[in-house]
Amino acid sequence: MLNRDAATQVSRILTEALPYIQRFTGKTIVIKYGGNAMESEELQASFAKDIVLMKTVGINPVVVHGGGPQIGDLLKRLNIASEFIEGMRVTDSATMDVVEMVLGGQVNKNIVNLINQHGGQALGLTGKDANLIRARKLKVSRRTPGMDKPEIIDIGHVGEVTEVNVNLINRLISDDFIPVIAPIGVGEDGKSYNINADLVAGKVAEALKAEKLMLLTNIAGLMDKEGNVLTGLSTAQVDELIADGTIYGGMLPKIRCALDAVQGGVGSAIIVDGRVPNAVLLEVFTDTGVGTLITNQQQD
Repeated sequence: MLNRDAATQVSRILTEALPYIQRFTGKTIVIKYGGNAMESEELQASFAKDIVLMKTVGINPVVVHGGGPQIGDLLKRLNIASEFIEGMRVTDSATMDVVEMVLGGQVNKNIVNLINQHGGQALGLTGKDANLIRARKLKVSRRTPGMDKPEIIDIGHVGEVTEVNVNLINRLISDDFIPVIAPIGVGEDGKSYNINADLVAGKVAEALKAEKLMLLTNIAGLMDKEGNVLTGLSTAQVDELIADGTIYGGMLPKIRCALDAVQGGVGSAIIVDGRVPNAVLLEVFTDTGVGTLITNQQQD
C-alpha cells in the first residue's frame, strides 16, 4: 500500500499527464533513436516501455533509428577502414553492404524485438521496403584555401531523402503497428544509400505532418554560451543562435534538421537528452521535459 506522500506523488504525475494524453491522442510522433539511449540495457528497456505506453494511450509513435557505433564495430572486425568527410561516413560498396547488414538486420530487429517484448506490436522496415524512402546521391562540396571553386567530393553511397511513402506508414499505423525504420534509402536506379538518421526522421516527420519530432541525443539539449539549456525557442531565435556562434559543430546538423521539420509543417521539434531514463515519456507527458523545444511560433 502507498503511504500518503507516495500516493500524492503518483496522483500528481497522473494528473499532470492527463491533458497531454488528451492533446496527443490520435497524433503521430516521430522519434529518432540512437546514441547512449541505444547502448545501455536500462535505457533500452525504458525506451521500449515509453513507446509501448504511447501506443497504448492512443498516440502513434514512429521510430527511426541510427547505428553508427555498431557499423563501426563490424567494419573494424572485417578490417574495413572507416573514413569520415564533413561528419559523414564515406560509404563504398563494401561499406554499404555492412551498413545494410547492421542497420537493416541487427539493429532494426533488436529494436523491434525489444518493443515487442514489452507488449508492443512493432514492425521493422528499411527504406527499400515498398520504396519507403526514395533517395538520391548526396553531393558534398568543400572549399579549400587557394581554390577558386568548392571541391566536389564523392563519398560513395551516401544519400538524401527525395520522397517518403506515407501511405505505407499510415497503413501500418492504422493497423496498430509501430513502424521501426532503418535509414537506408533506394535510388531510382535501385542502388542503396546510407542516410543520416536525423535527416530521415525529419523528412518522415515532415511527410506525415507529425505533431512532434523528437531527436534523442547524448547531451542535455541546446545550450547557451554559459552552459544553460535553452528551450521554448522559435525558428527565428534559433537562426540568431546559429548566426552568433552559439550553435556550431556537431549540433548544427541536428538543429537544421529540427528547423526544416517545423518549417515543413511539423508541430514542434525537440532535442532530447537520451541518457535520461524514460526521456520520451518525460518529454511527452510532463510540463518540464528533458530537452530543447523548437517551434515555428513567433515570439512577441
